[in-house]
Amino acid sequence: MKLKHLALNNVAKTVVLGLAVLLASSAFASNKGTLQVQEALEVNGQQLAAGEYQLRWDGTGSNVEVSFMRGKKEVAKASAKVVALDKASDYDSAVVDRSSGKATVTEVRFAGKKYVLALGATEKAEMSEGSNK
Repeated sequence: MKLKHLALNNVAKTVVLGLAVLLASSAFASNKGTLQVQEALEVNGQQLAAGEYQLRWDGTGSNVEVSFMRGKKEVAKASAKVVALDKASDYDSAVVDRSSGKATVTEVRFAGKKYVLALGATEKAEMSEGSNK
C-alpha cells in the first residue's frame, strides 16, 4: 500500500514538472517572430536593410523591448507595447509610416497572433506625451 502511494506521488511530480517545462517553453516561443523586410526601413533611428529578421521581445506587462536580429547579430532595438487585436493577423507584416520622408516601422504583426507590437508606444511614452499637451 505504501509502495503504491510513493509510486503515485512520483508520477504526480513528473507530470507537474512536465507541465511546467511545457508552459515555460510555450511562453518563450510566444516572444519571438519573423519579419521579411522588402525595402530599407528605419526602427528607432536605426536602419534595417531588406532581408529577413528575427524579432525577440521581453518585458513586464504590455511594455516590452524588441530586438531585431539578423542571424545572431542585433541590428536594432526599440521599446514597444503589446496591443491586443480582435482578430488574428493573416500574415507577418509591418506597418510603415512615411509621413516624415523616412520609412519608419510603427507596428509589427504576426501571422495567427491576436496582438501587434506597437513600436515606440509604451505607457511611459504615452504618459510623457500627455503631460506635454
